[in-house]
Amino acid sequence: MAKILIVDDEVGIRELLSEILRDEGHDIILAENAAAARAARNAARPDLVLLDIWMPDTDGVSLLKEWSANGQLTMPVVMMSGHGTIDTAVEATRIGAMEFLEKPIALQKLLAAVKRGLSRIKPAHAPSPLGLGAFARSAPLRDLKKRLEQMADKSRIILLRVGPGSLAELCARTLQRIGTPWLDLSLSSAPLELNTLEGARNGLLYVPELYYLSRPQQKNLVFAMDRLERHGHTLVVATEHDIDELIEHGWDERALARLFEVSLAPPALGEIRDEIPEIASQILLHFVEAGEVPPRRLSSAALNALRNRNWSGGYAELKAAIKSLALGTLEDEIDMDEVAHLLVKTPTAALGLPLDLPLREAREIFERLYFEHHLQIDGSNMTRLAEKTGLERTHLYRKLKQLGISVGKRHDNGDG
Repeated sequence: MAKILIVDDEVGIRELLSEILRDEGHDIILAENAAAARAARNAARPDLVLLDIWMPDTDGVSLLKEWSANGQLTMPVVMMSGHGTIDTAVEATRIGAMEFLEKPIALQKLLAAVKRGLSRIKPAHAPSPLGLGAFARSAPLRDLKKRLEQMADKSRIILLRVGPGSLAELCARTLQRIGTPWLDLSLSSAPLELNTLEGARNGLLYVPELYYLSRPQQKNLVFAMDRLERHGHTLVVATEHDIDELIEHGWDERALARLFEVSLAPPALGEIRDEIPEIASQILLHFVEAGEVPPRRLSSAALNALRNRNWSGGYAELKAAIKSLALGTLEDEIDMDEVAHLLVKTPTAALGLPLDLPLREAREIFERLYFEHHLQIDGSNMTRLAEKTGLERTHLYRKLKQLGISVGKRHDNGDG
């Protein structure tokens, strides 16, 4: 029969529902709170979940939102509450709950709801891309999500002012409504046609870096901007450059004025270093759910090693590293040695520098590689880094800031 996860903080209700459903021949998993429910969901992959709304750690609706955001709402969920409201029931249904049962739950209503839920099980499909909603336990990312949604509620165009360690794609994916199209305007220089915009109706248009758009792509972006309202689009663009630099690069000043009207500077990965273990765990879980990697987990030491790394390539670099680790490891658990083997750079990485760059740009790339290499080796210990590089600490901090390399204060002392 089916595997059913029952989530309720009241032991009496868990035992009663468990007894009833076991008598019907089902395998039952029990969880007393949201934390236990997360673990049970990941380990058991239940066919159906009975989820209480009011729990002491995280309420059921928030847990439902989390599962929906990180691609884990792959099973029917029946919400339960002894004092729910119509608004709560409507919200839960909108997020993805199958139905709502009011406590005390009548036997026939319970069995009918379980039967309906199990009849709706669909073949597995690829989960939606991760957005910020997947990281519900991270206060900085929750705040960032709220800011983005608040802006998107009043403006169809949002510009992200980013630097090394960018979270631009993750921010943009947050504003993509489930089941709607995603159109990256940097991937083609062919003239943008009306039928393409119509095919992406109510979807999200994205540009990862304005500076690299060719003239035809700039024209496509302006063409799309003029029709956002008509096709229900939201436009999210990102750049490391200011308006003057973009104008010098050939951009139309009027178009830039429109793009820069509403902007946000999301934190770089280096600025939210303590959130990296949570982000990495959710990325890995998402890959597993999508069937892109075998079931894997990250050890505490591996997560700490990821946290200590300077992710100048941002979310995209972290995501690629997690996928490589999951595909490359031979064990179920990815340990610190695997992280070190895959990710620690050697000075020879600098040999990949493009030699047709202006000297200033080439030197900046080399310096970033140089400092990131030594920061990785020494666990971001600033005293050892100053000794190795021969730089006075004040000068060293100024140089790292100039290169966009963030170092947490906990690594400033001499003992690491």
